[in-house]
Order: sequence, then C-alpha cells, then structure tokens
Amino acid sequence: MNLLHARIPAGTADTAPMVTARADFLASGAYRALADELARVCAEADGLVIDAGAGTGYYLAHVLSAAPAATGLALDVSAAALRRAARAHPRLGAAVWNLWEPWPVGDEVATVLLNVFAPRNGPEFHRVLRPGGLLTVASPTPDHLRELGDLVLTVDDRKEERLDGTLGEYFTRTARTAVRSKVELTPERIRQAVEMGPAGHHLDRDGRRERLAAVSEPQEVTVSFSVSTYRRL
Repeated sequence: MNLLHARIPAGTADTAPMVTARADFLASGAYRALADELARVCAEADGLVIDAGAGTGYYLAHVLSAAPAATGLALDVSAAALRRAARAHPRLGAAVWNLWEPWPVGDEVATVLLNVFAPRNGPEFHRVLRPGGLLTVASPTPDHLRELGDLVLTVDDRKEERLDGTLGEYFTRTARTAVRSKVELTPERIRQAVEMGPAGHHLDRDGRRERLAAVSEPQEVTVSFSVSTYRRL
C-alpha cells in the first residue's frame, strides 16, 4: 500500500535496480548471520512487529518465521522495495512511508520495532512502541566490507555513540552484540553489495561504475554488524 503522496527527493528512496541488487545479494545468504541474530533477539515477539526501513522485508520475514505469534508491518520510502516486502511472508503487510513524518499507525501499538540500516526517528519509535517494548537496531561497523575500499561509503567510527545519543531520551540500551564473519564474494556479488547500499545512488562518482565493472576475481571480505537492543522508557 502506498500512503505517501508527497514527492520524494532524489537519492532518498532505493531505486528498482538497487532493490533488485539487494534482493539477489541477500538471497545468496551472505548476510544470513545477521538475519539469524535478529530472529534470535526477537523470537519471543507477539503482537505487531514494525520494521522501520524494511526494504525488501528480508529481515522482518526471518523474525516472523521465528515468532509465530507475531504479525509484521514493513515501512519504507521505496515503493520498489515494498512490492517485494509485501510478498516476503504471509503475516507481513507493507506501506510506503517517509520515516521522518508521523507514522500512519496508532500510539503504543507495536511490541517490537526493527531498524536495520535505516533512519532512526526516536520520537516516533517511542510513540508507536508499547511501554517496555523492544527496539532492535542493526548497523554496519567501520570494518564492514572494508576490503572493498572506497567502492562503498565509509561508516563513522562514532556511529554507536551517536546511536545511543539519538535514542537515549526515549530508550535504555539493554545489550549490544557483534555479528562478524568473512565471506567470499564473486564479482557479481561484489557489484550487488555496492549497488544495493548508499553508494548505489552515487555510481557515477569517482569512476565507481567503471571500477565495479572491472572487478573480475572473487574476494574475501569482512561483514561486520552491531545489533543493539533497547527498552522503551
């Protein structure tokens, strides 16, 4: 369902090619360890699980498979992504929405909020989550895909500190887990890894598109994420 009628600035929503790259990359299992960790953390969920910035619904579908008493709502600004999310799981609904606007849901309706590589709207997180509800945030660490150099955008060394600062008014952090491994990526998977992320909006800068096309050998890369859990105050 597309509830968003305002024009979205260029470079905000993932494009159809970016979404296709993400769907194909995630289907390879390269980030399965992160999906498994999110499912573990949220396995006791019941009621409504909202994924803020759900993309294709890959992570929310894993959580719902681990939590049979839960239903899911995927919110994302990309209509192309949510067309896939709507088919990702039988207990998942999807709505196109700008996460920086007040969300089209009532107060204190969610038992769990997911936020995976997506904008964090602390006031709305707090409004829609029930008292004592669980917020689970996944973000890349500075080591993530570091072997790919400037083909990908760098991660701020103070990202976790800024995350806690952004959410501290509304939530208390209860845990932080590292999810880290090495995976071998084919040239096609390397291209997808770059194209599906923020760098996908900037392929024509600094010769990035040409350098991606020139990749011809598999490469072992680091995948590294931080999973932080918070309880609503």
